[in-house]
Amino acid sequence: MIIGLLLLLQLGTPPVYDRVILGGHVMDPASKLDAVRNIGLLGGRIAVITTHAIRGRDTVDARGLVVAPGFIDLHAHGQTPETYRFYSLDGVTTALELELGTSDVAAWYRERSAGERINYGVSIGHIKVRMVVMHDSGTWMPVGDGAYRAATPAEIGEIAKRIEIGLSEGAVSIGTGFPYTPAATRDELLAVFRVAAKTKTPVHVHIRPGVAGLKEALALADETNAPLHVVHINSAGLAETPVMLEMIREARAHRRDVTTEAYPYDAGMTEIQSATIQDVYKSAPEERLAELEWPRTGERLNRESYDRYSRIGGPVVVHTNTEEMVAVAIANPLTIIASDAYWQNGTGHPRTTGTFARVLGRYVRETRSLSLMDAIRKMTLMPAQRLEARVPAMRQKGRLRVGADADITIFDESRVLDRSTYREPSLSPVGIQHVIVNGVSVVANGRAVEGVAPGKEVRAPR
Repeated sequence: MIIGLLLLLQLGTPPVYDRVILGGHVMDPASKLDAVRNIGLLGGRIAVITTHAIRGRDTVDARGLVVAPGFIDLHAHGQTPETYRFYSLDGVTTALELELGTSDVAAWYRERSAGERINYGVSIGHIKVRMVVMHDSGTWMPVGDGAYRAATPAEIGEIAKRIEIGLSEGAVSIGTGFPYTPAATRDELLAVFRVAAKTKTPVHVHIRPGVAGLKEALALADETNAPLHVVHINSAGLAETPVMLEMIREARAHRRDVTTEAYPYDAGMTEIQSATIQDVYKSAPEERLAELEWPRTGERLNRESYDRYSRIGGPVVVHTNTEEMVAVAIANPLTIIASDAYWQNGTGHPRTTGTFARVLGRYVRETRSLSLMDAIRKMTLMPAQRLEARVPAMRQKGRLRVGADADITIFDESRVLDRSTYREPSLSPVGIQHVIVNGVSVVANGRAVEGVAPGKEVRAPR
């Protein structure tokens, strides 16, 4: 396509692009372009960025709007048509499940091979692999031996082998969640990190809480020389978040391959039957139980309701953080924006539908704790750069440049804002006007375009 375009230009014939985006305020963190431009798309890629007039078979009028690379979410647990629709309305063009992951990478990609609304990808997950090897009966998270029994040396070998197989099948990364597998020994975790080091694959780690949890993950990475990505530093750190961000900064100053992420909400969500909840709240006093909220009813839990919902199972909201610590994490130059989207059977966290619009509306426009360019960098270039050593195709995402994938988000900076709440988590944001995935509109004039599936797999070379 690009060769044909060059030929037309040599002949003096004005090309007609598949789609043109006209008059938008183009912001690209990679090149630092920050100006009004026209963009032409051809064959699913960006063919031209220019001040000159251009024509297309389809036109997007972007006057008065910001044109940015499509947002990349490294931490999105819902990977279904329903949640892909949610993500697209929040400006996300690539959503990746890199913490929990899957135990069968080939099957996971095969299930989506007909195409999805947005780009998708997955890690090989230590939690999920451990559940298979330990014959755990849980569906979403481990609830038996996968959480609470130490693996034998033979089982550790089998876990490592299955992780290697997942990587050979193109897994984007290795996912781990230490609080969800409390019986996993240091020997077992070292085995996982050694696979990561050998294959130069980032380990996306849900660390144990606080400074001690970060020290553990950093020590594992140091001992093995594995790349490390610490998920949701704000919910792992709480009041210790500033100290933990400084620890990561120091590790990077010593040339350690360590990155981190944050989401813009002061409450988390996870499965009530998971070890990370049960280990903390099973014997907790009544006042501590009030930190937990049952999202379907809005009630704060007490001993009776906690025991009752623990038998039923389902997501629970965890109110343990503060807005002050969230703001510290979001504004820090080290943090990538990632949603930790959570959606289960019609119930979920508002971050599933509002993370990126919330950052743009609250932290850029309202509190001005972030510049618009820095926010876009955290949503686009930084996540792409975290993955591109393992997945070279990511070098064509998170950027607006000729030849890059035509994944583009167009929004109104004066009004973009999330609307979702814990009572109504499915409400889409306002101000995200157009979202284009591989050259195809999936959101137009603020509404989801139905019946399109231009999304492609994000996958490491096999």
